[in-house]
Amino acid sequence: MKAFHRLVAAGIVAAAATVPAVAADISGAGSTFAYPIYSKWAEAYKKETGIGVNYQPIGSGDGIMQIQNKEVTFAASDMPLSVVDLDTDGLLQFPTLTAGVVPVVNIDGVKPGDLVLDGSTLARIFLGEIKSWSDAAIRRLNPNVKLPSQAIRVVYRSDGSGTTFVFTDYLGKVSADWRSKVGSTTAVEWPVGIGARGNEGAARGVAAMKGAIGYVEYAYVKQNKLTYARLMNKGGKAVAPTIESFSAAAASANWEGAPGFGVILTNEGGAASWPIAGATFILIHKQPGDPAAADAALKFFNWAYAKGGKMAEELDYVPMPGKVVSAVQRLWAAQIKDASGKPLFVPSK
Repeated sequence: MKAFHRLVAAGIVAAAATVPAVAADISGAGSTFAYPIYSKWAEAYKKETGIGVNYQPIGSGDGIMQIQNKEVTFAASDMPLSVVDLDTDGLLQFPTLTAGVVPVVNIDGVKPGDLVLDGSTLARIFLGEIKSWSDAAIRRLNPNVKLPSQAIRVVYRSDGSGTTFVFTDYLGKVSADWRSKVGSTTAVEWPVGIGARGNEGAARGVAAMKGAIGYVEYAYVKQNKLTYARLMNKGGKAVAPTIESFSAAAASANWEGAPGFGVILTNEGGAASWPIAGATFILIHKQPGDPAAADAALKFFNWAYAKGGKMAEELDYVPMPGKVVSAVQRLWAAQIKDASGKPLFVPSK
């Protein structure tokens, strides 16, 4: 993760020394799922505008708490909030992009993509029912892979995490036992395993332990050169985590029909779909205490929609479709206002 930390040092946090007081940094916190692309966008935006983005990747749960407490201008969460929760805190929610959550392993002799798992087997591993990589259920899915008699060591997210929400939402859809015994939210009571903080912590934990399995957003797989598993999807096909399979999962989503754009993309149909996909969302106050700061944040995300697509794809995130971006911009104009009722954002004609 050194590259990400260099981005922070170079352009995200330390902008105040070179930017006039009227162009203060934009403050945000939350999702580690989205941190790689927000880092990249922030560096490019700083170069173009001189305005920094002070984004703290503290996990979706803590990010939600900070926006509720008005400690930041925006929060990022990979678990969409309900309309009731949004209305309670006077928040507006919109998606920025989609990507995949990926099971990663550290098994002697197994290379990226060698191992195939299905939802039932993955759930039984994280329930602690399957304890060895040579278990018959895993061998049935991998008849041509040499699997060692190596103990499975589960790594999970110890912090409140949207990545955990996406992962456990998928497990709940494919396993009745998981649904009844553990459930799905940003932080669950894990039956087995070792906790790690953030996507970066989970990636490091899997990389450091022989026999480990964990789950991380795909950019962390690439950054840390981790061994990923392919998954059997709802269509019965073994698929690899790629931007194409993430895009296939998001292709049929009814974004505008979902309250607060709250689409969940797990276990989607289609032969090409990655089964553990999810969106990442921004939360911002409809009537912000600091309208200038909120206006600056909206300008940043509007820039990201217009100019950040290629950067997102380079990290295997899927940019939002143009019609969704237009719907988001209309929502900004209609609902985010200063104390006098004046809209902070006016869409271009």
